[in-house]
Amino acid sequence: VCSYGVPIPPSIFSFRAKEIKTKLGILLQKPDSAVDLVIPYNEKPEKPAKTRKPSLDEALQWRDSLDKLLQNNYGLTSFKSFLKSEFSEENLEFWLACEDYKKIKSPAKMAEKAKKMYEEFIQTEAPREVNIDHFTKDITMKNLVEPSLSSFDVAQKRIYALMEKDSLPRFVRSEFYQELVK
Repeated sequence: VCSYGVPIPPSIFSFRAKEIKTKLGILLQKPDSAVDLVIPYNEKPEKPAKTRKPSLDEALQWRDSLDKLLQNNYGLTSFKSFLKSEFSEENLEFWLACEDYKKIKSPAKMAEKAKKMYEEFIQTEAPREVNIDHFTKDITMKNLVEPSLSSFDVAQKRIYALMEKDSLPRFVRSEFYQELVK
């Protein structure tokens, strides 16, 4: 009986139960992509895996040079771990994807990779959208009409400048970097 005193047939309850079961089943399915996964927060950045620990002098150079940090495997891994701990690794991931993109020789593979990079990092509401201005986004989109090795250059330079100005100073102040240069 509903709140108005009208009897409810039992078939309504079974229909409702099936509907709820279906919705729960959808929620419990395996995610189709990594975007659907919930990644647990890791309080401490992972230590770089099996790379030579830099000398104190090398590590100190990272404070003033993002290039030197990115060229050093230990530095790159440390920086990536730090950014992951802050949930802000998309800029570095984009920059690295651009570096890989520049190594592609085949025009077909280049077009395929360019499309993936656009969908992952550039388009509005992309899963790992990087923070670039509309002007840079427009230039990048125009460059992708006919993909070339330089299609992402403007966006990559903007992201590099952002990491240099924002991410690098935060990394240098981090506990992980401070432990390294003790």
